[in-house]
Order: sequence, then structure tokens, then C-alpha cells
Amino acid sequence: MNEIKGYLRDFRLDVPAAVYECEGIKIFGRRIKSIVFSTDVSIIRACNADAVIAVYPFTPQPVITQAVMLAADCPVFVGVGGGLTGGDRIINLARHAEYQGATGVVVNAPVSDEIIRAAVKEIDIPVVVTVVKESDDVGARIKAGAQILNVSAAEKTPELVKKIRQEFPYVPIMATGGPTDETIRATIAAGADAVTWTPPSNGEVFKSIMEAYRKGEPHP
Repeated sequence: MNEIKGYLRDFRLDVPAAVYECEGIKIFGRRIKSIVFSTDVSIIRACNADAVIAVYPFTPQPVITQAVMLAADCPVFVGVGGGLTGGDRIINLARHAEYQGATGVVVNAPVSDEIIRAAVKEIDIPVVVTVVKESDDVGARIKAGAQILNVSAAEKTPELVKKIRQEFPYVPIMATGGPTDETIRATIAAGADAVTWTPPSNGEVFKSIMEAYRKGEPHP
């Protein structure tokens, strides 16, 4: 494949190649295989992932969504709550995220089926429902209108993906791929359509650069 490179922009974070062995999820005509899990705008801007999943442990705020979407040059799935944040606030955040241009909204595992149902009726972008354990009632989530499942069960992710895929052969699944090519491939083999990848932090990337500078060496 022909590739255009630049001197300054060639230093970036590349998604592990194993991620692209999955089938992908086609949303609004665009096939998404790799999804970077980050809200760091510099990481997002310097990463070659197909999409961004912007979820974080604090109360969702439209200004954070705006910052991420301004930095990203790819589709963004926006967290709108489901744990600490609930009720009508989720619906309002989901509506606002759609207006800001989000490709989809992500709700966390504790969210009620009623809120999922209300969100699906309110917005015209996918509602992505997070699944974290085997006891989660996936069937009820799908019945409520969940269009995509986001499986995040740490080291048990492949096992949970396999279980869901056996019961629901056609539901789109994005899932955490883990730290290595082997764990990514295990997640894909279990039935994941797209893989979320956690990149190194800004500080981790900076470490090797600063060590080189301290030694009087050029940018690595």
C-alpha cells in the first residue's frame, strides 16, 4: 500500500496491527475496527485509530465532549453516564452529544433498561451499552434497544464476548483487547467485531523522549 509520510507527523501512536484482523462495525457507512480509549486530546490527535471512545470516571460534561471532538479527526463515541450520572441527565447529555456531532453515546453498566429505551427513542445515533460481567442481562439490554455492546471485563473479556456471541450471533460487539497481540487476537476470536485499545499515557510517551534529551541525543 502506498503511504504518505511527513517528518513531524510520522511520530505517532499506532494501534497494534492485530486489531485490524477483526471484521469491524459499519456505522453510517464507515467501517470501524480500532477504537482508542482516551480523553487526552494530544494522544487522540497523534493516534491512527479508526475511532475514539471518550469515557471517563467523572460526571460527563459537554465541554469535555466538545474538546475531544475538536481534536479528533475520526468518529467519537461519547460517555453520557449510567453510574453516578442517571435519569433525565443521561438523556439530555445524549441529545447534546448528538448535536455536537458524536457518532454514538456510551452508557455504563449500572444504567437501567428504561433509560436505554428512552435514549434510543430520543437520539438518532447508536446507544452503546457497557457489559462488565457474566450476570448482566444482555438480552434485556438488546430488547431495550442497545445497538452496540461494549464489553469490558478485564482479563475475562474474551470469555464474556464468546458467551454473548453464542447467545446473540448478530449483535455488534466492541471489546477491550488487552495489552498484547495475543490478548487482542483472543478477543477477536471470541467474537468481537471491533477492539478498544488503551494507549500509553502522555507521561509514558514522554519518558523515552526526555531520557534521550538528557543524554544529548535526538528525538527517538
